[in-house]
Amino acid sequence: MDDDARAHPDAAEDGAVGRLDELAGGAGTWLALSAAAPARHSGAVVADRFDRITWHDTYEQSAALRELAGELDERHAHTADLLTDVFLAAYKAAPRLREPAEMEHSRLVNHRVVAALLESPDFAELHRETVGDPYAAALAVLAQGAALRRMLDDARPARARDERAGRARRDAGDAATAVAETLRQAAEEDGTVPGRAAHAVRQAVEAAEAAARRADDESGQALAAAAPGARAAARQAVARSAAAVREEAALMRAWGVGSGELERMSFDERARLAERLRTGRLAEWAELIGRFRQMADGERARKVENATGELIGVTLGNDLSRVVPSELANLGLPELRAVFAARYAAGELMLYDSQGEQATGRGAVIACVDTSHSMYEAGPGGITREAWAKACALALLDQARHAGRDFVGIVFSAADKLRVFRFPADRPAGLGRTLDFAETFLGGGTSYQRPLTAAGELLEEEFNAAARTRGDIVMLTDDDCGVTEEWMRGWKDAKRRLGFRVFGVGVGAPRVAAAGSVLEALCDNLRSVEDFTDVHAAADLFRVI
Repeated sequence: MDDDARAHPDAAEDGAVGRLDELAGGAGTWLALSAAAPARHSGAVVADRFDRITWHDTYEQSAALRELAGELDERHAHTADLLTDVFLAAYKAAPRLREPAEMEHSRLVNHRVVAALLESPDFAELHRETVGDPYAAALAVLAQGAALRRMLDDARPARARDERAGRARRDAGDAATAVAETLRQAAEEDGTVPGRAAHAVRQAVEAAEAAARRADDESGQALAAAAPGARAAARQAVARSAAAVREEAALMRAWGVGSGELERMSFDERARLAERLRTGRLAEWAELIGRFRQMADGERARKVENATGELIGVTLGNDLSRVVPSELANLGLPELRAVFAARYAAGELMLYDSQGEQATGRGAVIACVDTSHSMYEAGPGGITREAWAKACALALLDQARHAGRDFVGIVFSAADKLRVFRFPADRPAGLGRTLDFAETFLGGGTSYQRPLTAAGELLEEEFNAAARTRGDIVMLTDDDCGVTEEWMRGWKDAKRRLGFRVFGVGVGAPRVAAAGSVLEALCDNLRSVEDFTDVHAAADLFRVI
């Protein structure tokens, strides 16, 4: 088509035509690019189908996630895709974002939100807690819910421009389709296009291209304007979610819930457990419970079995567990074996001599925990006396489990109020029962005789059933109360016969652990709970039990 035809398209009606190759030359490059444009994605985080299955399973199991999705969906579009991306960013080991050019225009705001979260300084800390753990990743999504609402509200102008850009691109696509159809028809006929049609096609292509460029520019400007606010909100969201995930992980560790046990739980079971731990009576003292358990764990690492304390020299005897190496060497010489046997019979073998704590017990560990009304009162650090006592008892439960010993928790108060929680060594402790033991509070007065009698009967039962002796009883109380002489005689007789030891811990009341107190008369080892504020001062309790 010549210049006059372009300038006066109406004249083309009388027979002026546009050559097919000229028309194609004007729009061919744009058509080729449009035809080759890759499919755009709705998800900002690159994920495989297994990742998406994990998300869908988690979403179906979590009522809280569905509630958040419904709330966001009432005010914003494409929030289901956003929540998927936030979850995958927390869950995947190495989350990778698509390039913005790969995204659907309507999802560019989602891309910016997720990018801001990933760029947050606290994201690495959050990711350490959530990677590979669907529950923790879901918890991170929920903890960021309020911030996601704010970020989406702030991004409304950007989303509107994104949608206009998307429509412009669709219009451009329609124009491309029209060009393609025109060229197809022309090719089927004689390779020419009527002048008016050629001009209209060219105008449609140029207008579509211009509109798409303007819409893209406006979208980019809107996203850039929203970026600082998105980054600030993302920092707060990630910090908050990292704190929430870290707090729950610490809560689980404090209560002795291992990662393997958590992985075996369904989503609902884990959510119910977390709720119970957060809202239980001792939830606010989880740090104290964890500290006691760590103290006990540290002493287990230092404990030396078959030794009674600090090595101070060599003595004579027949305890084969303490024979010095030079004596054992005699067994390697046939002519000296008789000499070894004779010295063993006479108790004249050379043995390592030591002093310090007695050897660890072998019978059950029994913690008697006072839950009278006064245990509600504050102890050291403003923490209730009950919390101190229960934290110590739970550490003793751990100690018994690691040593393969039965554990019994006796919760007591007045003479008519007592509950017994058994944890046999050959069966799992069961977190539900552990929590029942920790949360039980009876109220009322205090009686020593009732819980100690029950503890003695349990050790007697163990001796009769398994011939085990050397149990350990730990009495945790804040009250000093009397016992009868008759009871005391029976108590001493049982202690001598069964070989058990009694440890006492005065909780928040100095008189209980003072010299001359009833508890001192009952115990082989007595201390105050204040000792536990210094790990070294209280370590021997966990080292010898």
